[in-house]
Amino acid sequence: MNPITRSSTKTSSRAVEAGGAVNPAEPMPSLTIHPVWLRASHWLNVLAVLVMVSSGWRVYNASPIFDFKFPADYTLGGWLGGALQWHFAGMWLLAFNGLVYLALNVFSGRFARKFFPLRPSVVWADLRAALRGQLSHADPRHYNGVQRVAYLGVILDLIMLVLSGLVLWKSVQFPVLRELMGGYELARRIHFVAMVALVGFVAGHVLMVALVPRTLLAMIRGR
Repeated sequence: MNPITRSSTKTSSRAVEAGGAVNPAEPMPSLTIHPVWLRASHWLNVLAVLVMVSSGWRVYNASPIFDFKFPADYTLGGWLGGALQWHFAGMWLLAFNGLVYLALNVFSGRFARKFFPLRPSVVWADLRAALRGQLSHADPRHYNGVQRVAYLGVILDLIMLVLSGLVLWKSVQFPVLRELMGGYELARRIHFVAMVALVGFVAGHVLMVALVPRTLLAMIRGR
């Protein structure tokens, strides 16, 4: 490589680091999309959610709220006691991993960069584009408006799952939280609705991964 080429390459790299424009004809440097801690917490969350949902269905079947039960083949635990043990194990994993995830996101500045500003006009425009199948996924480093709303929504949903779960687990020890949720029976319904919302998010998330496979690769290898 001659001195002119080396100088051009260095200038291009400095421009990328500074956020400047780079000639599209030049190769872009390989940049990390998801850091290691994010990928680790993501896959731990996947494990925790699978354990909690499948064991939770078995717990629900022991005392249904509505006039149906979940197929036993899709539940975890084998019986009520076993399901509760799996459910509590998943709960602790989800709670602690979630706290680490939120803390690292906030203190690293990633939370503010990825999710804000969140303008209704942008969300509406991206939603219309998504419904027409025209939403761009050209740069996986940036979330569009629909993704931002979905991810923020599922974070709030998981928080509600944990809080309502605490009421169901230790109702006497959390009387204020129980009353804020309208009592034990209403907390059961809140927990169920939050579970349905989580399953809906997971289904939509898997569909998007199938449509844009490189998002899965980025969550595995970081690039």
